[in-house]
Amino acid sequence: MTLELIVIGKTDSQEVAALVELYARRVNHYCRFSLTVLPDVRSTRKLTARQQSAAEGAAILRQLGEGDFVVLLDERGEEMRSVEFAGWLQKRMNSGVRRLVMVIGGPYGFSDEVYARADARLSLSRMTFSHQIVRAIFAEQIYRAFTILNNEPYHHE
Repeated sequence: MTLELIVIGKTDSQEVAALVELYARRVNHYCRFSLTVLPDVRSTRKLTARQQSAAEGAAILRQLGEGDFVVLLDERGEEMRSVEFAGWLQKRMNSGVRRLVMVIGGPYGFSDEVYARADARLSLSRMTFSHQIVRAIFAEQIYRAFTILNNEPYHHE
């Protein structure tokens, strides 16, 4: 299985980028993992929030293939403990999914078209995090899930 994380806009923080890269390297020990950074929408001052999410949505949809299992990180998504997320990830792998695509949207969320294309929605918390920090948190959770599945001593329960 290939796992891809799609994000909107590059991070301003070298520290956050370094953390994401660290966990990406670690996840690559378990499966092929890639990070796709889509460019920010230009001239956002002239756009409404809906127009901006539609432009970002079009860019996201261009990255998706026919058989991809698409998961949106969304504030209204399902919340799980890390162990539950590991089990959820195992089910996706066992189902024969070739490419699992996780998407972190822009500041205004996802367009209706992206929501319609999604197979699942996950939430990291009921709290709001910056889109920059979510990248590092979620990359770490993916790594944690693989260590749980492999009975490695990273996660303490």
